[in-house]
Amino acid sequence: MVFDPGVLAFDTSGPHVSAAVMVHGQLTARTEAMSRGQAERLMPLLEELLQEAGLAYGKCDALAVGIGPGNFTGIRIAVSAARGLSLGLGVPCFGISSFDMLRGDVGHGAEIVSLPAPRDQCYVQAYRDGAPQGAPRLIDPASPPGDLGLHTAVVVRGHRAAEIARALGATAEEVALTDHAARMVPLAARRLARQTPPGRPAPLYVRPADAAPPSDPPPVILP
Repeated sequence: MVFDPGVLAFDTSGPHVSAAVMVHGQLTARTEAMSRGQAERLMPLLEELLQEAGLAYGKCDALAVGIGPGNFTGIRIAVSAARGLSLGLGVPCFGISSFDMLRGDVGHGAEIVSLPAPRDQCYVQAYRDGAPQGAPRLIDPASPPGDLGLHTAVVVRGHRAAEIARALGATAEEVALTDHAARMVPLAARRLARQTPPGRPAPLYVRPADAAPPSDPPPVILP
């Protein structure tokens, strides 16, 4: 029997609302640019995509949510919604970082994944054969810390990769993260198939918030 899960994924970690649904192997996805208003737009967008894909909330086998790094308020909007939906529907929810969205879930030796951060900085995460090496960091791409390039044959992927790689004597692969939710769907489907414990999705914050958020977001009440 072919494993064919119904997956609903969404992300509001940046100036966008991104959502995707996969059912019977078919992907329906949409990303809308917006700097504010994600909280009001997220649930209607999910309902529109589910209707378009012909999938009811109760038929979802798994959820996936973007946990950042990114905008503090935006991340909490999606994570709060995901926690509420997961609890209400009784389905697992996989929190997926923007680093994993960009690189996928296949090991590629030594990697540094880079994402844009405020004030011309970058969020970076080092990997070795698919496993994170230490915590993500906030760096100046013009002057990256030397210990990022400890591995030989390291590849820097993502935002301002060439600049970071040049300073570290590494190889660069310039690639931008787009269509966040669509990238999450296959990752969540594979983790569900492997029976990877989803845990409880939580925001991935790399730098301190300018204003400390409450300790836990309120639950989302399903209509």
